[in-house]
Amino acid sequence: MPDQLTTWQQVREQVPWRDVVPHLQTPVPAARDGFTAHATIGEDRRRQSLLLAAYADARYAARTGADLTPDLTAHWNGMLRGIPAAYFRGGPAFAKNGRDRYGLHADTQQRYASCLSEAADQTIPVAARAARAYLDVAFFHPYDDGNARLGGLLLHYLLLRAGVELDEVRPILTTIRRADDPQGAADLARLIHGIAIATHRRWLRSPNPDRPATS
Repeated sequence: MPDQLTTWQQVREQVPWRDVVPHLQTPVPAARDGFTAHATIGEDRRRQSLLLAAYADARYAARTGADLTPDLTAHWNGMLRGIPAAYFRGGPAFAKNGRDRYGLHADTQQRYASCLSEAADQTIPVAARAARAYLDVAFFHPYDDGNARLGGLLLHYLLLRAGVELDEVRPILTTIRRADDPQGAADLARLIHGIAIATHRRWLRSPNPDRPATS
């Protein structure tokens, strides 16, 4: 089977992350928390509780300016799964009912850490950094379980750290992504950027006492 991780690392270098979207004017407040609204859909109450607890921790980390490191993502993955500690996977991983394979190489953990560190590069618009980090988690598939939820946390952590909130996240978190699709990666950044712009517009129209007066 093709190694989707190797494919992604090649595709990742093809996307013009600095130019795919403009920088957002921040802060971007929201009339509602889109991640919380999305997290409470479904009937698995324990999963919801774990996800919301990890999200609260990610929001706190964003406020305090914590660095995005493998230790932090392992901490969040453990919270999401309700286990005391999460460790980087010890072999190849599979997803999409076994159709996708993510290899494990001698430098996989080092490359994962390097990709996380690149999320701090503020010369790249935050929507693009958030999209790239989300896809990094999807295709590095660093842990045995909980990677999709972890990707959503990382995406929001980076946005929140930059002062960007979203009132809608379902289109971002429910679309299946491909490792071999540079246009799809760029489109994810555009989608995040577009929802942030729409979030701000909806906040301006909301009955919020903190919003600026409009003529």
